[in-house]
Amino acid sequence: MARYLKHGIDAATKLQTDSKVREIVENILADLEARGDDAVREYSEKFDNWSPASYRLSREEIDACYTELSDREKEDIRFAQQQVRNFAQIQRDSMKDVEVETLPGVILGHKHIPVNAVGCYVPGGKYPLIASAHMSVVTAKVAGVPRVIASAPAFEGKPHPAIVVAMDMAGADEIYTVGGVQAVGMMAIGTSSVAPVDVIVGPGNAFVAEAKRQLFGRVGIDLFAGPTETLVIADETVDGELCAADLLGQAEHGPNSPAVLLTNSEKLANDTIAEVERQLTILPTAEIAGKAWADYGQVIVCDSYEEMVQVADDIASEHVQVMTQDPQYFLDNMTNYGALFLGEQTNVSYGDKVIGTNHTLPTNKAARYTGGLWVGKYIKTCTYQRINEEASVTVGEYCSRLCRMEGFMGHKEQADIRLRRYGGTPG
Repeated sequence: MARYLKHGIDAATKLQTDSKVREIVENILADLEARGDDAVREYSEKFDNWSPASYRLSREEIDACYTELSDREKEDIRFAQQQVRNFAQIQRDSMKDVEVETLPGVILGHKHIPVNAVGCYVPGGKYPLIASAHMSVVTAKVAGVPRVIASAPAFEGKPHPAIVVAMDMAGADEIYTVGGVQAVGMMAIGTSSVAPVDVIVGPGNAFVAEAKRQLFGRVGIDLFAGPTETLVIADETVDGELCAADLLGQAEHGPNSPAVLLTNSEKLANDTIAEVERQLTILPTAEIAGKAWADYGQVIVCDSYEEMVQVADDIASEHVQVMTQDPQYFLDNMTNYGALFLGEQTNVSYGDKVIGTNHTLPTNKAARYTGGLWVGKYIKTCTYQRINEEASVTVGEYCSRLCRMEGFMGHKEQADIRLRRYGGTPG
């Protein structure tokens, strides 16, 4: 039976909706709907102290951002984007259009059609998340989206040059320096200067997440995103130092980021707890990571791999790092996770920044029903059908009788008119 050596805040508290956040977001979105660009400017001034002549960057302003980066920085961004682009293209190539004759004269098919416009939000308040530009803009362009716009808040009083360069390299068609709810609302609702999009993607704080939740349905979204989560599954083949580094490496995202160790070794569990405390004395982001560990960190000891899988699937973590003698066992048996990182040689940071898999992943147990952001999130799979007269009689006679069973007489007449014309018998 699983034993908890360290508990975090209970699930009910962790998932409790902040009604104040909801109310604030509702009011901002309603104001954006009513006043458009004027509201965007007001909230940008209020929350970000940012009010440029135009929130959309010109080609000259974008080019100026390139001059602020070293050649090495630009090459690092280029390398990361190539990895993301390569894997996204492999995923896109796996999505095949189909057309098949299912009965004599009955042709059914589907096409994968990109949405027409996507808005990508890139956070840049606490940390300038350059990688989020790769994950959202690159994948949208690989999917074939004609219009991709991207927005990030000002950072220290100006557009963050690395974020802007990353957006531009990724292929963004329009780049804005707007943050928070006002950015998400601007892209989803539209204003007199910004045409609305069909899908909004990208991570953000609680207000951004709530804005996406409220706008879902009006536009598509990638995920209902909560705080970053990490689950380390480990056994005696690794040590506490490595486990602690991987837990704190994700806990630094925010003070409410769950970091969980799941192990079948009580010695490793205790070693990791001690090592976390040691590393918090030297980690530059210890103030954030330490609070996350204190409030949301957990250490769970199980009796077997089988029990570890059961507990892990119940947690359904965003990131799951597996450092055991047999990582393949967890790949073969786990069903609920955002992304797996198999073996001690890799880690979540590789996935967050550079290796090529997407870092926008399900949180708050959403891994039970969805995977993360990928090219397929930007694509509609739309069906079509085509049949000849003989097939119309075959299918129509069944349809006529089935419609009568349901009482849908208008539906029945759609079949019957064809049966009368093509020599069939209405049911």
